[in-house]
Amino acid sequence: MTPRVRFGAFLAAGLAIVVLIAFLVSPSASSKPDGLERVAQDQGFSDEADDHALASSPTADYGVDGVDDDRMSTGLAGLIGVTVTFVLTGALFLAVRRRSGADGGDADHPARTSSPEGAAS
Repeated sequence: MTPRVRFGAFLAAGLAIVVLIAFLVSPSASSKPDGLERVAQDQGFSDEADDHALASSPTADYGVDGVDDDRMSTGLAGLIGVTVTFVLTGALFLAVRRRSGADGGDADHPARTSSPEGAAS
């Protein structure tokens, strides 16, 4: 018999792996321009680009303002991104779960509180 993994343990292990990847691997990402930026450079119009609305945010350009070590700054930005994504996804999951519970479930899959007709109990 295979032991069942609790959802909380599974979630904690997955989150720990993602945090380690975000913090330890993201600083090793290439500093070369990505696809769109590279095309803009190759075609000669990269100087015409404007900064986006969040260019002055604390985690703009894959770093954290005020942290002088580039690897630490990038790792912290990855960690912040993972945390924000986890919190927003969890909140969305809970909202959908509550809404589906308030509706009484899915009409195509009614609650199985009794045995099917004609079946012996």
